[in-house]
Amino acid sequence: MKRVKVSNNVIRRLPRYLRKLDELTESGVSRISSFELGNQLGLTPSQIRQDFSCFGEFGQQGYGYNVPVLRAHIASILGIDRGFTAILVGVGNIGRALMDNFCFSDWGFELKAAFDIKPELIGTVFKGVPIYGMDSLESYLSDNHIDVAVLTVPKEAAVSVAEGLTAQGIDAIWNFTNVELTGPNSDTIVENVHFSDSLLSLSYYVAERRDETAAKAGRERQ
Repeated sequence: MKRVKVSNNVIRRLPRYLRKLDELTESGVSRISSFELGNQLGLTPSQIRQDFSCFGEFGQQGYGYNVPVLRAHIASILGIDRGFTAILVGVGNIGRALMDNFCFSDWGFELKAAFDIKPELIGTVFKGVPIYGMDSLESYLSDNHIDVAVLTVPKEAAVSVAEGLTAQGIDAIWNFTNVELTGPNSDTIVENVHFSDSLLSLSYYVAERRDETAAKAGRERQ
């Protein structure tokens, strides 16, 4: 598939499309219009058509989109069919929760190994994933091709561990440390995940609604 440069906003919407198409498939829906898809996602039909046009023409005028075909196209664009490999660094609360509850294979990643400093974890296997000591991380990366490192170490160790991963040539880091990692002089892609961002966005919208309700009540009393 030809790769084109698209905006970050479009890329961020692609997983939403994929989830919705999975829901439609499970419900037995075989085709859908851009109007109905937009209605279910809170987007305009023109926005959806513009997003998809970045990668080709997937729909037919008067017919809409074939759901399984569109789903396959988007999955391919997102690289789900590439067979990417991953490791997890830091088997603490967040790391263990990801290993226990997040199915990496559903999204095209094979979680090959995990690493930690705790002696009681080293040499064990959790959810089919072997756990090694941090002192073996460098040699493991030298001997195995790994695409992505899931970083769940304590925040005070985040920068040093990330620098080590970058030095080993890891392609990308999925960062859960709550430390903003950037690598302007590095080829490593970093996706920083901050749980608080979603909660604070929600807080903003709740506060906005409360303020609008209070303002409306004030006007009605006048």
